[in-house]
Amino acid sequence: MTSVLSQFDISAKPQSIPPLLGASLDELTTWVQQQGQPGYRGKQLHDWIYHKGVRSLADISVFSKQWRSELAEIAIGRSTEHYRSVASDGTIKYLLQLDDGQIVEAVGIPSDNRLTVCVSTQVGCPMACDFCATGKGGFQRNLGRHEIVDQVLTVQEDFQRRVSNIVFMGMGEPLLNTQSVLDAIRCLNQDVGIGQRNITVSTVGIRDRIRLFARENLQVTLAVSLHAPNQGLREQLIPSARAYPLRDLFTECREYVEITGRRVTFEYVLLAGVNDLPEHAMQLAKHLRGFQSHVNLIPYNPISEVDYQRPSSDRINGFLAILKQQNIAVSVRYSRGLDADAACGQLRSQKANV
Repeated sequence: MTSVLSQFDISAKPQSIPPLLGASLDELTTWVQQQGQPGYRGKQLHDWIYHKGVRSLADISVFSKQWRSELAEIAIGRSTEHYRSVASDGTIKYLLQLDDGQIVEAVGIPSDNRLTVCVSTQVGCPMACDFCATGKGGFQRNLGRHEIVDQVLTVQEDFQRRVSNIVFMGMGEPLLNTQSVLDAIRCLNQDVGIGQRNITVSTVGIRDRIRLFARENLQVTLAVSLHAPNQGLREQLIPSARAYPLRDLFTECREYVEITGRRVTFEYVLLAGVNDLPEHAMQLAKHLRGFQSHVNLIPYNPISEVDYQRPSSDRINGFLAILKQQNIAVSVRYSRGLDADAACGQLRSQKANV
């Protein structure tokens, strides 16, 4: 992980100091010592940021009033809620406003035994997948590690319940923002206390990045957004696939399994009449025979920008049955929060200017 210690310079002007959210206990301890404070203040600062949810250093009551006034211009790095949408199943989608006014989505997905947060890694997305609302909105910038961690803390505080699982499946392509994603994962694991095995990172596939990600020695789950069983159809749905042939993507995924010993999840959005035919299921099965993997079939959530449709239940079940007959590990994942426009990108495109 790239250290932020060199950035936390006591002689630096407050506005040049990066947000404290995302920094480790050791980094925060070093920083408070640089400010002329005793080392134990680092543990206090860490506790107030990650466990008490403080949004301003001025609110940390265990610090002296004089020091709090000196720290008034230093940002912790929390967002503000711009808009929310609550679904009948309890799913809440948040539009969070960042320091520069940009809007990013995060989703809290509760169940009886867990609270999952779907986090974004970019404002918008450069991948321009043809069926995706986020891709239709264009790309603005990468998120910093503090902006990723903030999404998890925001959901946890709002639900007043501990987050158990995190999926990097919101806006953006995580492996085009690799360093911030890696730093955020380590912070969420070590500082917030979420197990790496409960974290999933989803990617459409960026050449060489899966291989590099594997070498980070993490225990997270890698989910590859496949969405097509052949190169021609994948290029139609995912423009970036032209530069990254399917055969090369599968080769890199197999290397990931060899390096990490962990299986790869393949996400496959089912589009009626496009990629949900029996021959598509057979093509997919051929690629995955003998592969340590699991397929998540995701019935499409329609958006207004394009004319793709959700397959019928018979078509979904037929595709599922063929994969099972071919001994492919597979399940159907039905999206939560559809009545609240909680599919990725939908709410931002409608409410960002509210």
